[in-house]
Amino acid sequence: MTEAFIYDHVRTPRGRGRPDGALHELPPVALATQALQAIQARSQLQTAWVDDVILGCVSPIGDQGSAIGRVAALNAGYADSVAGYQLNRFCASGLEAVNSAAAQIMAGQSDAVVAGGVESMSRVPIGSDGGAWYGDPAVARATYFVPQGVGADLIATLQGYTREDVDRFALESQRRAAAAAAEARAARSLVPVRDVMGEVLLDRDEYPRPNTTLADLGALKPAFREAGEEGGFASVALHRYPGVESIRYVHTAGNSSGIVDGSAAILMGNRAFGRRAGLTPRARIRAFTSIGSEPAIMLTGPALAARKALKRARMDFADIDLFEVNEAFAAVVMRFMDDTGVSHDKINVNGGAIALGHPLGATGAIILGTALDELERRGLSTALVTLCVGAGMGTATIIERI
Repeated sequence: MTEAFIYDHVRTPRGRGRPDGALHELPPVALATQALQAIQARSQLQTAWVDDVILGCVSPIGDQGSAIGRVAALNAGYADSVAGYQLNRFCASGLEAVNSAAAQIMAGQSDAVVAGGVESMSRVPIGSDGGAWYGDPAVARATYFVPQGVGADLIATLQGYTREDVDRFALESQRRAAAAAAEARAARSLVPVRDVMGEVLLDRDEYPRPNTTLADLGALKPAFREAGEEGGFASVALHRYPGVESIRYVHTAGNSSGIVDGSAAILMGNRAFGRRAGLTPRARIRAFTSIGSEPAIMLTGPALAARKALKRARMDFADIDLFEVNEAFAAVVMRFMDDTGVSHDKINVNGGAIALGHPLGATGAIILGTALDELERRGLSTALVTLCVGAGMGTATIIERI
């Protein structure tokens, strides 16, 4: 089987996903365009050599509709011969784009692909695309639909995590993100976003709150109690988990992932492409997978996906140097650690989405790039990247540095 290599990656800063956020004035196609242009310029890439552009996008409507992968490639000046599309596997979309690119390359059906993702949450709010899972009561009832935040609180209840436990985890995410920013660990991969006049709109992640204290976090109100109790979703969860007497609501805006805008692009290809382009691969894809998990609790997929990917790679958790586990909610990563025995010292060493934000369709590609940069910085070899996914799924990818 042909090997799939990562030759380079870039990402934009993450802007607050609100009308007053730094990136709100740019439509998502512009965010994606700038990432695609940056990856081309850095590699001096002949874009006609690229077979496809695959972008994760979770709400592909409005500004983000119309096969944004193809439109952004055209807008970025890529050759007309470059195909493009968007895909949606909820929060894992950016990583699924990487995995789909790898599959095309490994199968010998593409020589080079640019994979990544984009999400402008300030312009296209989460859930804007609707769908039967949210909107059809019959489907919601049959699938035990529960909002993700209530699912996270259910995990915390089942695992016995207290409010202080999840707040301390969130505080550590902020601390790690601040340390990484102070040392400019993302400098190689971070490309500033510019407005139509060429002026820099944002050149750093806008979401982190480095001065956050435990007292600050403790003062925040639970974010999902109303949906659980008044919205009736707690009864759905407890019907699915009858051994639970009641849900303890511990997740807040401070220990859940942040709503942000952002984009990422990763240049991938086979060895022949690299030789033709004069590029040296930085990493290879060792294995990847997506799995289904119980849909009501929804957020337990990362450990299951990691195990399946490791089995395919004939590896074990001890063979992985670094892990990126998306911080959708504090309890998700804490549950991953409990399930796998992996130490927090190896997970999200530069902070995660609690501190940095989670631009849904782009996050998977962003954190894969973060893992690769950190492997190189530390002189390590292997990383596993995984995310929980809506509707009860998990996605994982293993990379090996070259």
